[in-house]
Amino acid sequence: MNAHHTDHPTPAHAHHHAHHHGGGDGDYDLDWEAMADRLEREAELQSDLLQDAAAWLSGLLLEGGCGGPAVTRVLDVGSGPGVSTAHLARAFPHAEAVAVDGAAGLLERARTRAGREGLADRVTTRRADLPGDLADLGTADLIWTSHVVHHLGDQQSALAQLAGAVRPGGLLAVREGGLPQRFLPRDFGIGRPGFQARLDAAVEEWFAQMRSDLPDSARTVEDWPAMLAAAGLTPTGSRTFLTELRAPLGEPARDHLYDLLARAREAFAGLLADDDVGTLDALLDDGSPEGIRRRPDAFWVTASTVHTARA
Repeated sequence: MNAHHTDHPTPAHAHHHAHHHGGGDGDYDLDWEAMADRLEREAELQSDLLQDAAAWLSGLLLEGGCGGPAVTRVLDVGSGPGVSTAHLARAFPHAEAVAVDGAAGLLERARTRAGREGLADRVTTRRADLPGDLADLGTADLIWTSHVVHHLGDQQSALAQLAGAVRPGGLLAVREGGLPQRFLPRDFGIGRPGFQARLDAAVEEWFAQMRSDLPDSARTVEDWPAMLAAAGLTPTGSRTFLTELRAPLGEPARDHLYDLLARAREAFAGLLADDDVGTLDALLDDGSPEGIRRRPDAFWVTASTVHTARA
Protein backbone atom coordinates (compact mmCIF):
# COMPACT_ATOMS: atom_id res chain seq x y z
CA MET A 1 0.00 0.00 0.00
CA ASN A 2 1.62 3.10 -1.06
CA ALA A 3 0.75 6.54 0.07
CA HIS A 4 -1.59 8.71 -1.93
CA HIS A 5 -4.55 11.18 -1.63
CA THR A 6 -6.67 12.62 -4.31
CA ASP A 7 -8.44 10.63 -6.97
CA HIS A 8 -5.33 11.39 -9.00
CA PRO A 9 -1.81 11.83 -7.68
CA THR A 10 -0.35 15.10 -6.55
CA PRO A 11 2.84 16.22 -8.27
CA ALA A 12 4.86 14.61 -5.49
CA HIS A 13 3.45 11.24 -6.40
CA ALA A 14 3.96 11.83 -10.07
CA HIS A 15 7.60 12.52 -9.29
CA HIS A 16 7.84 9.28 -7.33
CA HIS A 17 6.25 7.11 -9.97
CA ALA A 18 8.28 8.58 -12.78
CA HIS A 19 11.31 7.09 -11.10
CA HIS A 20 10.38 3.93 -9.32
CA HIS A 21 8.50 2.57 -12.29
CA GLY A 22 10.85 3.60 -14.97
CA GLY A 23 14.50 3.41 -14.11
CA GLY A 24 17.35 2.96 -11.72
CA ASP A 25 18.82 5.28 -9.18
CA GLY A 26 20.72 7.09 -11.90
CA ASP A 27 17.43 8.70 -12.87
CA TYR A 28 17.04 10.38 -9.49
CA ASP A 29 17.61 14.04 -8.98
CA LEU A 30 19.57 15.19 -5.95
CA ASP A 31 16.38 15.67 -3.97
CA TRP A 32 15.31 12.03 -3.94
CA GLU A 33 15.72 11.72 -0.17
CA ALA A 34 13.30 14.59 0.35
CA MET A 35 10.90 12.84 -2.03
CA ALA A 36 11.27 9.62 -0.03
CA ASP A 37 10.59 11.56 3.18
CA ARG A 38 7.37 12.88 1.67
CA LEU A 39 6.20 9.45 0.58
CA GLU A 40 6.98 7.91 3.94
CA ARG A 41 5.27 10.69 5.87
CA GLU A 42 2.12 10.51 3.76
CA ALA A 43 1.89 6.74 4.14
CA GLU A 44 2.34 7.02 7.90
CA LEU A 45 -0.45 9.60 8.05
CA GLN A 46 -2.69 7.00 6.40
CA SER A 47 -1.70 4.10 8.65
CA ASP A 48 -5.27 3.53 9.86
CA LEU A 49 -6.47 3.29 6.25
CA LEU A 50 -3.71 0.83 5.36
CA GLN A 51 -4.37 -1.29 8.44
CA ASP A 52 -8.11 -1.42 7.74
CA ALA A 53 -7.52 -2.33 4.09
CA ALA A 54 -5.14 -5.13 5.05
CA ALA A 55 -7.65 -6.53 7.54
CA TRP A 56 -10.38 -6.48 4.88
CA LEU A 57 -8.14 -8.33 2.44
CA SER A 58 -7.36 -10.93 5.09
CA GLY A 59 -11.09 -11.55 5.51
CA LEU A 60 -11.62 -11.88 1.76
CA LEU A 61 -8.82 -14.42 1.52
CA LEU A 62 -10.31 -16.43 4.38
CA GLU A 63 -13.64 -16.48 2.54
CA GLY A 64 -11.88 -17.94 -0.47
CA GLY A 65 -10.12 -20.62 1.56
CA CYS A 66 -6.76 -18.91 1.14
CA GLY A 67 -6.42 -17.21 4.50
CA GLY A 68 -4.25 -17.67 7.56
CA PRO A 69 -1.29 -20.02 7.13
CA ALA A 70 -2.28 -20.66 3.48
CA VAL A 71 -1.07 -17.17 2.55
CA THR A 72 2.68 -17.64 2.16
CA ARG A 73 3.68 -14.83 -0.22
CA VAL A 74 2.45 -11.26 -0.61
CA LEU A 75 3.70 -8.79 -3.24
CA ASP A 76 3.50 -5.03 -2.65
CA VAL A 77 4.05 -3.78 -6.20
CA GLY A 78 5.21 -0.16 -6.19
CA SER A 79 5.94 -0.30 -2.48
CA GLY A 80 7.89 2.92 -2.12
CA PRO A 81 9.47 3.08 1.36
CA GLY A 82 7.62 0.01 2.58
CA VAL A 83 5.02 1.39 4.98
CA SER A 84 2.30 -0.67 3.30
CA THR A 85 4.58 -3.72 3.11
CA ALA A 86 4.90 -3.68 6.89
CA HIS A 87 1.12 -3.49 7.31
CA LEU A 88 0.70 -6.45 4.96
CA ALA A 89 3.34 -8.45 6.83
CA ARG A 90 1.49 -7.93 10.10
CA ALA A 91 -1.85 -8.85 8.55
CA PHE A 92 -0.42 -12.08 7.11
CA PRO A 93 1.95 -13.39 9.80
CA HIS A 94 2.77 -16.63 7.94
CA ALA A 95 3.73 -14.90 4.68
CA GLU A 96 6.82 -13.46 3.11
CA ALA A 97 5.95 -9.85 2.23
CA VAL A 98 7.93 -8.58 -0.75
CA ALA A 99 8.42 -4.84 -1.32
CA VAL A 100 8.77 -4.32 -5.08
CA ASP A 101 10.05 -0.98 -6.36
CA GLY A 102 12.43 0.44 -8.93
CA ALA A 103 14.38 2.65 -6.52
CA ALA A 104 17.13 1.07 -4.45
CA GLY A 105 16.96 3.93 -1.94
CA LEU A 106 13.27 3.36 -1.27
CA LEU A 107 13.82 -0.38 -0.89
CA GLU A 108 16.57 0.36 1.64
CA ARG A 109 14.02 2.35 3.62
CA ALA A 110 11.63 -0.61 3.43
CA ARG A 111 14.32 -2.91 4.87
CA THR A 112 15.14 -0.39 7.61
CA ARG A 113 11.46 -0.10 8.56
CA ALA A 114 11.06 -3.87 8.62
CA GLY A 115 14.00 -4.18 10.97
CA ARG A 116 12.70 -1.41 13.21
CA GLU A 117 9.27 -3.04 13.43
CA GLY A 118 10.54 -6.57 14.06
CA LEU A 119 9.63 -7.84 10.60
CA ALA A 120 13.06 -8.31 9.05
CA ASP A 121 12.70 -12.09 8.95
CA ARG A 122 9.62 -11.87 6.72
CA VAL A 123 9.96 -8.67 4.67
CA THR A 124 12.16 -8.92 1.60
CA THR A 125 12.74 -6.47 -1.23
CA ARG A 126 12.89 -6.82 -4.97
CA ARG A 127 14.08 -4.17 -7.41
CA ALA A 128 11.93 -4.11 -10.54
CA ASP A 129 11.06 -1.59 -13.22
CA LEU A 130 7.41 -1.47 -14.26
CA PRO A 131 5.84 -2.64 -16.45
CA GLY A 132 8.84 -4.39 -17.98
CA ASP A 133 9.69 -6.59 -15.01
CA LEU A 134 6.15 -7.58 -14.02
CA ALA A 135 6.56 -11.03 -15.56
CA ASP A 136 9.61 -11.75 -13.37
CA LEU A 137 8.08 -11.22 -9.94
CA GLY A 138 6.85 -14.77 -9.37
CA THR A 139 3.47 -15.78 -7.98
CA ALA A 140 1.75 -14.73 -4.77
CA ASP A 141 -1.41 -15.33 -2.79
CA LEU A 142 -2.01 -11.58 -2.58
CA ILE A 143 -0.76 -8.86 -4.89
CA TRP A 144 -1.32 -5.31 -3.68
CA THR A 145 -0.64 -2.24 -5.80
CA SER A 146 -1.49 1.32 -4.80
CA HIS A 147 -1.84 4.18 -7.29
CA VAL A 148 0.64 2.46 -9.59
CA VAL A 149 -1.38 1.07 -12.51
CA HIS A 150 -2.53 4.50 -13.66
CA HIS A 151 1.12 5.42 -14.23
CA LEU A 152 1.53 2.57 -16.73
CA GLY A 153 0.59 3.30 -20.33
CA ASP A 154 -1.48 0.18 -20.99
CA GLN A 155 -3.39 -0.33 -17.77
CA GLN A 156 -5.31 -3.36 -19.00
CA SER A 157 -2.13 -5.12 -20.06
CA ALA A 158 -0.56 -4.40 -16.67
CA LEU A 159 -3.58 -5.85 -14.86
CA ALA A 160 -3.44 -8.95 -17.04
CA GLN A 161 0.21 -9.49 -16.12
CA LEU A 162 -0.52 -9.01 -12.42
CA ALA A 163 -3.53 -11.31 -12.63
CA GLY A 164 -1.39 -14.02 -14.14
CA ALA A 165 0.82 -14.00 -11.06
CA VAL A 166 -2.02 -14.54 -8.56
CA ARG A 167 -2.18 -18.07 -7.20
CA PRO A 168 -5.51 -19.99 -7.35
CA GLY A 169 -7.82 -18.65 -4.66
CA GLY A 170 -5.62 -15.60 -4.18
CA LEU A 171 -6.41 -11.92 -4.68
CA LEU A 172 -5.27 -8.97 -6.72
CA ALA A 173 -6.01 -5.72 -4.84
CA VAL A 174 -5.71 -2.47 -6.78
CA ARG A 175 -5.94 0.86 -4.98
CA GLU A 176 -7.19 3.35 -7.57
CA GLY A 177 -9.68 6.18 -7.45
CA GLY A 178 -11.64 7.54 -4.53
CA LEU A 179 -12.52 11.16 -3.90
CA PRO A 180 -10.54 14.41 -4.18
CA GLN A 181 -8.91 15.39 -0.92
CA ARG A 182 -10.05 18.36 1.10
CA PHE A 183 -8.02 20.38 3.57
CA LEU A 184 -9.69 23.81 4.01
CA PRO A 185 -13.24 25.23 4.20
CA ARG A 186 -14.92 26.15 0.90
CA ASP A 187 -14.33 29.81 1.75
CA PHE A 188 -11.15 30.14 3.79
CA GLY A 189 -10.76 33.90 3.42
CA ILE A 190 -8.22 34.08 0.58
CA GLY A 191 -9.20 34.59 -3.05
CA ARG A 192 -12.42 33.29 -4.53
CA PRO A 193 -14.38 30.59 -2.70
CA GLY A 194 -14.17 27.18 -4.33
CA PHE A 195 -10.39 27.17 -4.77
CA GLN A 196 -10.04 23.44 -4.16
CA ALA A 197 -12.60 22.59 -6.84
CA ARG A 198 -10.59 24.61 -9.35
CA LEU A 199 -7.42 22.89 -8.19
CA ASP A 200 -9.18 19.56 -8.81
CA ALA A 201 -9.88 20.64 -12.39
CA ALA A 202 -6.20 21.49 -12.90
CA VAL A 203 -5.20 18.09 -11.52
CA GLU A 204 -7.57 16.40 -13.99
CA GLU A 205 -6.09 18.31 -16.91
CA TRP A 206 -2.54 17.54 -15.79
CA PHE A 207 -3.41 13.89 -15.23
CA ALA A 208 -4.93 13.46 -18.70
CA GLN A 209 -1.78 14.91 -20.26
CA MET A 210 0.44 12.72 -18.09
CA ARG A 211 -1.48 9.62 -19.20
CA SER A 212 -1.30 10.57 -22.87
CA ASP A 213 2.48 11.04 -22.64
CA LEU A 214 3.18 7.59 -21.17
CA PRO A 215 4.85 4.95 -23.35
CA ASP A 216 2.25 2.63 -24.93
CA SER A 217 -0.54 4.83 -23.57
CA ALA A 218 -3.93 3.29 -24.24
CA ARG A 219 -7.21 4.90 -23.26
CA THR A 220 -9.64 2.66 -21.40
CA VAL A 221 -12.84 3.10 -19.43
CA GLU A 222 -11.55 3.05 -15.86
CA ASP A 223 -14.19 0.67 -14.54
CA TRP A 224 -11.74 -1.21 -12.34
CA PRO A 225 -13.95 -4.23 -11.52
CA ALA A 226 -14.65 -4.67 -15.24
CA MET A 227 -10.95 -4.30 -16.00
CA LEU A 228 -10.10 -6.94 -13.40
CA ALA A 229 -12.69 -9.25 -14.93
CA ALA A 230 -11.21 -8.65 -18.38
CA ALA A 231 -7.84 -9.65 -16.90
CA GLY A 232 -9.31 -13.08 -16.17
CA LEU A 233 -10.18 -12.65 -12.48
CA THR A 234 -13.48 -12.78 -10.58
CA PRO A 235 -14.26 -9.44 -8.90
CA THR A 236 -14.77 -9.77 -5.15
CA GLY A 237 -15.80 -6.24 -4.28
CA SER A 238 -14.56 -2.69 -3.96
CA ARG A 239 -14.35 -0.73 -0.73
CA THR A 240 -13.53 2.90 0.00
CA PHE A 241 -11.42 3.80 3.02
CA LEU A 242 -11.38 7.22 4.66
CA THR A 243 -8.50 9.14 6.16
CA GLU A 244 -9.75 12.00 8.35
CA LEU A 245 -7.32 14.17 10.29
CA ARG A 246 -9.19 16.90 12.08
CA ALA A 247 -8.20 20.48 12.84
CA PRO A 248 -5.99 21.55 14.43
CA LEU A 249 -3.47 19.42 12.57
CA GLY A 250 -0.18 18.20 13.94
CA GLU A 251 3.12 19.12 12.35
CA PRO A 252 3.48 16.03 10.07
CA ALA A 253 0.07 16.63 8.50
CA ARG A 254 0.82 20.34 8.04
CA ASP A 255 4.12 19.45 6.40
CA HIS A 256 2.25 17.10 4.08
CA LEU A 257 -0.20 19.82 3.05
CA TYR A 258 2.59 22.33 2.55
CA ASP A 259 4.37 19.91 0.26
CA LEU A 260 1.17 19.16 -1.63
CA LEU A 261 0.58 22.87 -2.24
CA ALA A 262 4.21 23.52 -3.17
CA ARG A 263 4.07 20.75 -5.77
CA ALA A 264 0.76 22.14 -7.05
CA ARG A 265 2.40 25.57 -7.39
CA GLU A 266 5.21 23.99 -9.39
CA ALA A 267 3.09 21.79 -11.66
CA PHE A 268 -0.24 23.55 -12.08
CA ALA A 269 0.53 27.27 -12.14
CA GLY A 270 -0.03 27.38 -15.89
CA LEU A 271 -3.41 25.68 -15.50
CA LEU A 272 -4.77 28.06 -12.86
CA ALA A 273 -6.00 31.64 -12.98
CA ASP A 274 -3.60 34.27 -11.64
CA ASP A 275 -5.67 34.85 -8.51
CA ASP A 276 -5.58 31.13 -7.68
CA VAL A 277 -1.81 31.13 -8.08
CA GLY A 278 -1.81 34.04 -5.65
CA THR A 279 -3.90 31.95 -3.26
CA LEU A 280 -1.31 29.18 -3.45
CA ASP A 281 1.44 31.69 -2.68
CA ALA A 282 -0.46 32.96 0.35
CA LEU A 283 -0.98 29.43 1.67
CA LEU A 284 2.74 28.74 1.23
CA ASP A 285 3.79 31.82 3.22
CA ASP A 286 5.23 30.46 6.45
CA GLY A 287 5.46 33.94 7.90
CA SER A 288 1.72 34.57 7.62
CA PRO A 289 -1.05 33.33 9.95
CA GLU A 290 -2.97 32.52 6.73
CA GLY A 291 -0.24 30.08 5.62
CA ILE A 292 -1.11 26.38 5.70
CA ARG A 293 1.43 25.66 8.45
CA ARG A 294 -0.19 28.14 10.86
CA ARG A 295 -3.90 28.09 10.03
CA PRO A 296 -6.18 26.73 12.79
CA ASP A 297 -8.80 25.56 10.24
CA ALA A 298 -6.61 23.21 8.19
CA PHE A 299 -7.68 19.56 8.18
CA TRP A 300 -7.12 16.60 5.84
CA VAL A 301 -9.81 14.30 4.50
CA THR A 302 -9.24 11.85 1.66
CA ALA A 303 -10.93 8.68 0.45
CA SER A 304 -9.23 5.85 -1.42
CA THR A 305 -10.93 2.91 -3.13
CA VAL A 306 -9.50 -0.60 -3.25
CA HIS A 307 -10.78 -2.96 -5.97
CA THR A 308 -10.30 -6.70 -5.51
CA ALA A 309 -10.62 -9.82 -7.64
CA ARG A 310 -9.86 -13.50 -7.13
CA ALA A 311 -7.95 -15.96 -9.31
